[in-house]
Amino acid sequence: MSLTPFYPIGTPGQPWTQAHKEQWLANISRKRSYQEEVVSKITLLQQKFELVQYGALSLDPARYPLLALKSRNWKDGKPVVLVTGGVHGYETSGVHGALAFANTQAASFEGQFNFLIAPCVSPWGYEVINRWNPQAVDPNRSFYPDSPSEEAAALMALVSSVGTVPLAHFDLHETTDSDEEEFRPALAARDGKPFEPGVIPDGFYLVGDSDQPQPEFQKAMIDAVRQVTHIAPPDDQGNIIGAPLQQEGVINYPTKELGLCAGLSDARYVTTTEVYPDSPTATPQECNQAQVAAVCGGLRFILNTER
Repeated sequence: MSLTPFYPIGTPGQPWTQAHKEQWLANISRKRSYQEEVVSKITLLQQKFELVQYGALSLDPARYPLLALKSRNWKDGKPVVLVTGGVHGYETSGVHGALAFANTQAASFEGQFNFLIAPCVSPWGYEVINRWNPQAVDPNRSFYPDSPSEEAAALMALVSSVGTVPLAHFDLHETTDSDEEEFRPALAARDGKPFEPGVIPDGFYLVGDSDQPQPEFQKAMIDAVRQVTHIAPPDDQGNIIGAPLQQEGVINYPTKELGLCAGLSDARYVTTTEVYPDSPTATPQECNQAQVAAVCGGLRFILNTER
């Protein structure tokens, strides 16, 4: 019995060949400008931060430099806070939330922390609004040694170069309708697996590290975000994206085992934010503000806890 196709590339039940990946790439088109929408904003922050280029994508090094912002008053001995956005380039508020935090809020915490902010880890993904990189590899499943993702490998090298394990890592993401409409079907097709429809949560939620969940830290961020936008409820089974709810708006994943960006270091305080930009009751600006609120809420908790 033949399987019913659910994605236009490949044969159901069979993983993609290299030819299928090339076919997928040929269908991808540029939809926005990394240089105009992201690099220009990072460049404007040079007066507040040291601008660090930690690599460039081999596809087009001039068009896709990998850029980070580092505290100008960096001092050895101060705790390091890592903020990452755009690991999945299509997740817009992760990128612009990281930039907004750097521009509007980081200065109020710089007396206590060294900041390393990588606003757009996957610039090609940002331009084409896609979860994967040009090799059909998900950077956010590739944070491990000998990574198949140059985006992940470059970020890991940057963090390692600091020489200090971050105290906290905020990885800023979104969950969008396109996850269910495009990216999860593409993933199932690529891997030769059946596509099982899911439910996109309407609202903000967090993914903690199941090996070090830090529930009070997660709660502080949820309480801060609640002032900006609504918190995602669980589904009928008490889950969010298939994972059991740990507390309001919080689930946990084994970040290192899954190769997630949030697991790239041994940071004590780790979270992955998720906001829903397709909600009828949330604007793009509110999504950006929710990302900023989460980081600020987490930092305030750390300051109160680590005294």
